[in-house]
Amino acid sequence: MKRFRPAAARSVRDFSRAALKMSATASQNLSQQERSSARKWLVALAVMLGATLEVLDTTIVNVALPYMQGSFAASRDEITWVLTSYLVSNGIMIPMTGWISSRFGRKRYFLISVAVFVLASGLCGAAQSLGEMVVFRLLQGAAGAAMIPSSQAILMETFPPAEHGMAMAVWGVGLMVAPIMGPTLGGWITVNWSWRWNFYVNLPTGLLAALMAYLFVEDPPYLRRQASRLQTDYFGIIFLVLWLGLLQIVLDRGQRSDWFDASWVCWFAVISGAAMVLLIIQELRFPNPILDLRIMAVPVFAVAVALAVALYISLFGINLLNPLYTQELMGYDAWAAGRTVAPRGITAMMGLLITAQLSRRGFDTRPLLGIGFLCITLATWRMSQWNLDLSMGAMLGAILLYGFGSGMLFPVLSATSLSCVPRERMGYAASLYNMVRNTGAAVGVSMVSNLLQSLEQVHQSYLVAHVSAIDAWRLTHQGFYAPGSPLFDITRQLTTGQKQALGLVYNTVQTQASLLAYTDIYRLLAAMTLVCIPGFLILKRTVGMTGPGAH
Repeated sequence: MKRFRPAAARSVRDFSRAALKMSATASQNLSQQERSSARKWLVALAVMLGATLEVLDTTIVNVALPYMQGSFAASRDEITWVLTSYLVSNGIMIPMTGWISSRFGRKRYFLISVAVFVLASGLCGAAQSLGEMVVFRLLQGAAGAAMIPSSQAILMETFPPAEHGMAMAVWGVGLMVAPIMGPTLGGWITVNWSWRWNFYVNLPTGLLAALMAYLFVEDPPYLRRQASRLQTDYFGIIFLVLWLGLLQIVLDRGQRSDWFDASWVCWFAVISGAAMVLLIIQELRFPNPILDLRIMAVPVFAVAVALAVALYISLFGINLLNPLYTQELMGYDAWAAGRTVAPRGITAMMGLLITAQLSRRGFDTRPLLGIGFLCITLATWRMSQWNLDLSMGAMLGAILLYGFGSGMLFPVLSATSLSCVPRERMGYAASLYNMVRNTGAAVGVSMVSNLLQSLEQVHQSYLVAHVSAIDAWRLTHQGFYAPGSPLFDITRQLTTGQKQALGLVYNTVQTQASLLAYTDIYRLLAAMTLVCIPGFLILKRTVGMTGPGAH
């Protein structure tokens, strides 16, 4: 017994030490997990702030253009360069972000982009002439181009595969809500402060985003290894600038020159098309291309990109149509029009959060694509049934339904497209995806604008052919002739009344032609998204969307 007790005592001590060591190890692992979890959400907040600023600046200045027009003594045609210059430089730089990130580091490129974006925002707010504003907007658009694809790639690498859908949903809150709230926020700032503060508000938010990205974002090891092996694709850069730059100019300015009736539109279109063909040949042959078109050979990525193009054509088309409809046909001012479409941001956020929770719990989120496209199809069809007697409350049903459907679609498409490519190519995939998305948005705006103008003329010609002088004569007697007046007054009233009646008839015809044009475009957009509803059946289940057990 005397010999047993010391051995037993040593055994107890060893067991206690082992238990304490295991407890300390478990506590350390738990602490590391908590720090890792906190870090990934701080990274998400940092990149989401930067991406939200970039998207917000595409719409926040729209309602301020008339005020800027007065400050710069510019014509309506000239002041639109404030929007066009931003879109052109943004569209050119987006597809180059993957290559630049691989060469110089994603964190470094993101930080430089945010810093230059903040600087350009301050310069835009202080601009004293239209020329200065256009130059500063070019700089702002070029800097902001990196924020969306870079932030997407950073989040997909920071979050584990099972949480990719949730990461894209949380990140998408800013990207979906920002363009919707942009006109509302911009209208309030412009009316209560000044149009210059639409740019100055970027300064504190941008500086906070840069600070958080500097503290928490890190480049993965493979990205640092890639930088030393890359060759510069000079011809790819030239062809890319010519293709997208001239295409954006044609899409943004072609309608004002009556499209191909203008010689410069024809030349720009031919050069842009030739540059696109040469770019495809160059990128498929070059070992380290600016734009990795080989990713389009992945079927899941190609289908997701095609569905995203349809979504953004519809989304940006609706973003253009709804404010115009409420202001031109319903007589709303800019502030009222902004309040009418603003609730869509609430349901968009609801759709995003529902998608995030389902993805987080391991559900197959592919059917949400079908549900989302069904929602926006029904909402757009409801919009095609609007009339001139509609109240603001009656319009909300379709607007809210559209927001909910688009909120479901955005994270699923983003996560699906990026989860099917290797991590080493994720930056290139994000650039390619966002380039196509941006081009789809530009095509949507241009298509809707062109159709609206041409369909108004078609319907107006048809209605005028069915309006006779008898209609004007009836209006003259019903509304502009007062019986019992002296003969001279009667004659004067008949002459004046007939002119007023003809003007009233023409205004009525013009309003009805505009209403019919809006109806046709809403129906066209509804038909386009209707075709996309079964698209989710083509997509296979991916690990990034549904967790490790996916197949």
